[in-house]
Amino acid sequence: MFKKLLLFGFVMVFPLASFAIEDIKAEDIQKESAVQKRLNDVGVSILNSNKIDGRVVFVYDKTEVKEKLKLDKTLVDRQIIVYGYDYKFIEDDNELAAFLSRRIAEAYRSYPGLFKGRLNSLKIKAAPKKYQIIFDKIGVDYMVRSGYNPVAMITLVNKSYPQKRGDSLTNNATSKRLAKIYEHICVKYPYYLVNNEYYNNKNYQNFLLTSQDNRKMLEEKLKNRSRKELNYE
Repeated sequence: MFKKLLLFGFVMVFPLASFAIEDIKAEDIQKESAVQKRLNDVGVSILNSNKIDGRVVFVYDKTEVKEKLKLDKTLVDRQIIVYGYDYKFIEDDNELAAFLSRRIAEAYRSYPGLFKGRLNSLKIKAAPKKYQIIFDKIGVDYMVRSGYNPVAMITLVNKSYPQKRGDSLTNNATSKRLAKIYEHICVKYPYYLVNNEYYNNKNYQNFLLTSQDNRKMLEEKLKNRSRKELNYE
């Protein structure tokens, strides 16, 4: 009798567990599909608004991998992979546009030039620090043309990139990147700073707090109508 009850218990429990697992999987698939659709909507909007005539695709990968372990297909396959590690920092479509815009700028730069763009790709890989700033600025331009708020580039970079002690061989200090982005917006798109919908955003307020010296340098430059390149820290 006991064996029959035990067998009956297994029969009843395992189907329920199976249904529960299937429900969880279905829910995960729905969530990933929703994120993928969001990437496509924002990404393709940027491509079309900026008349990007080279194909670029967007892929969501929920994997929480570290920066050094990421497989970057931006220059080779013109495929922009948004990992879960990156996506968790993105709070709105403006910040998603910020992330995608600078990556689109990188992918698009790999199309023209000698050897079907391979030479340009090698240049980017050979001078990543230089192109990091270039793609930040182009990304801001892409955002504005697509109707997104470029100040979100500041909030996204401020909260998602750590502050190293200074420049490395491959990367600029995050504070320097932020100062360059801010200057680009200030000079080309001052409207977004005068009418700043991100002003009360905690990450933007943190940027203002930590960038006072760099912004004073920019203020002096603009007051004197100087064109010299500032040595931000």
